Amino acid sequence: MWNAMKGRSAGLALAIAVVLPVTGGPAFAAPAAPSESPGADDPGATLLPPLPLRLGAGNPCTGASEQTATGAAWSQTALGLSRAQRISRGAGVTVAVVDTGVASGVSSLSGRVRAVGGAGADCVGHGTFAAGLIAAAPEKGSGITGIAPQAQILALSATDDRGVPSTERVAAAIRTAADRGAQVIYVGQALRAGRAELTAAVAHATRRDALVVAPAAPDAVPRAEQGPNGEMPEGPYWPAAAPGALAVVDFGPGGVRQRNAPPAHEPDLSAPGSAMVSVGPKGSGHYIGSGASLAAAGVAGTAALVRAYHPDLTAPEVTRRLLDTAYPSDTPRLDPYAALSLVQDRTTAPAQPPAPAQMPPPTDPTPHHRSLTIAAVGLAVVLLLAALAAVIPRGRSRNWRPPTAF
Repeated sequence: MWNAMKGRSAGLALAIAVVLPVTGGPAFAAPAAPSESPGADDPGATLLPPLPLRLGAGNPCTGASEQTATGAAWSQTALGLSRAQRISRGAGVTVAVVDTGVASGVSSLSGRVRAVGGAGADCVGHGTFAAGLIAAAPEKGSGITGIAPQAQILALSATDDRGVPSTERVAAAIRTAADRGAQVIYVGQALRAGRAELTAAVAHATRRDALVVAPAAPDAVPRAEQGPNGEMPEGPYWPAAAPGALAVVDFGPGGVRQRNAPPAHEPDLSAPGSAMVSVGPKGSGHYIGSGASLAAAGVAGTAALVRAYHPDLTAPEVTRRLLDTAYPSDTPRLDPYAALSLVQDRTTAPAQPPAPAQMPPPTDPTPHHRSLTIAAVGLAVVLLLAALAAVIPRGRSRNWRPPTAF
């Protein structure tokens, strides 16, 4: 199934994703589209600006994209969204987006975004992009859609206005999201510090039946954090490494990660994350981005589909269902349709073992012995009578007489 899907999806990616350099100088942008992407002179290509991850000091906020992707993204086909969305569209489920914020004016999210504090503004655009991957509704003239287009979005800020996260912000946002009733909590950051605080925050969310989904690797590593020869850190990354969190890594149209992608630390699940297309913080145009954080957004959207269709499942049961129905690979690959349509739910508790057999008490041997005694006596009598019947006639024929006393 995956091989056939991979062939079709790679072709779609080539028709969509080419990075158009953007002036203005973000601190660092998302990794470029995969190397197999066509050049700008490809007549089938749509030029999209890259999504920034952070903004340098003094740089303006991310503006509106002037380009619109008219066709479906390769990731939509790879995930089988058209089939999955016939079963569930995420209605009634709230997904918290713990990131740079979610812009309130995005038309494809209109009426479905609640912001905590100042999270209704998104200078960087990463949180809005992720929210679009999770829940953007299709719009006229565009084939781009989120995975759960009827889900509600709860926006919380985990970074400053430049996109720089902190342990305290991320941990507080996770706790607040759980307390405000989010059933799925997407975290867009992969932090190398904050183990204790973020582990406690994930445990808090789990106790409130909220599933935390986070990237198992950063989307990019600044040069200051790389080794002398460009070596990248290997984790662990938080909150993805915390017990109860679902750690996600990305793959591209060719089924593999980009060559320059930072190493992932013990991912649980993989999902499309390279050459992803979604909305920006302004306007109706689209951006392109790559990274594990965008793959995590896809998993969060799928979790919303499952929670809407199977409202009886707990957060750990949803995690188990996503993993059990994933396509087998080195890191299992997300399969939304299978997660929704699986008939036999392997997340249920195993049946109680049968009670040990109760053997009846041993019978009283007395009747058995009595029967044997009677049978033996009867047999002896029969044998005696048979012997007399043979001996007496023969004795008479010989004039046998019993001995007399003298």
